[in-house]
Amino acid sequence: MPIRPMRLGLQIRTNVLCPHPLAPIIKMPITIFHTNDFHNKLTEPQAERLRDLKTGTPGSLLLDCGDAIWAGNVFFRPGGEPVLRMMNHAGYDAMCMGNREFHFLATGLRQKIGWANFPVLSANIRARNGADLPVLPHITFERNGLRVTILGLTVPMITERMAVKNISAYVFDDPLEVAARLVPELRRDCDLLVSLNHIGLALDRKLAETVPGIDLIIGGHTHAVLESAEMVGATAIVQAGWFAHYVGKVEIAPGENTKAELIDLRG
Repeated sequence: MPIRPMRLGLQIRTNVLCPHPLAPIIKMPITIFHTNDFHNKLTEPQAERLRDLKTGTPGSLLLDCGDAIWAGNVFFRPGGEPVLRMMNHAGYDAMCMGNREFHFLATGLRQKIGWANFPVLSANIRARNGADLPVLPHITFERNGLRVTILGLTVPMITERMAVKNISAYVFDDPLEVAARLVPELRRDCDLLVSLNHIGLALDRKLAETVPGIDLIIGGHTHAVLESAEMVGATAIVQAGWFAHYVGKVEIAPGENTKAELIDLRG
């Protein structure tokens, strides 16, 4: 009777290399570096440090929570904001639009954020009368086998109740109401859901209390220095001060405890 050794060898090799079909899929945690409220204080050495942190951590994300630029709420630099070029060099993946990045004119908004080579996020802003809206509500990245969705929420600057809306190209909806509408839909298609906020710590906490399904809230606007993650239910909240004093570092994976710390950038 003929012997079929190759068939046996193939079966042995298959058993060694292929996992059991019922074995759990292990998804590695990802690292998220985060900043907020630079107010144009980011320096070139600090941008280089941020770039080194990101490139030295494969698969990481670098995010900002807004108010990075110099311009205030009314004025804008016709030539754009140089800090955004430093952020490009650092390798930012996305930022939330802060109140400083917003402008009520379409031209002003373009000038304020136009140098960013990364997406600027705000889910609760709406364009009026066909105005161009150069921001996204959310974006999804794939890192370490995980689908990570980033939702942007901005403090409302002009609302439907304000008379100034009549001269504005944009209005804002309530960020918590928008999150309550979007989070259930976004949650179905991602492994981790991050809310990148410029609404202040009090509203960050309220968002975590009232809208389930968010894994991580990265905040700004109130310049809070949170040395570790603040847990509200199953949601971790972090914030990294102001003026580029710190960068936050978060290690997060589905179903695991979130680790968070601040790295001092002033040295």
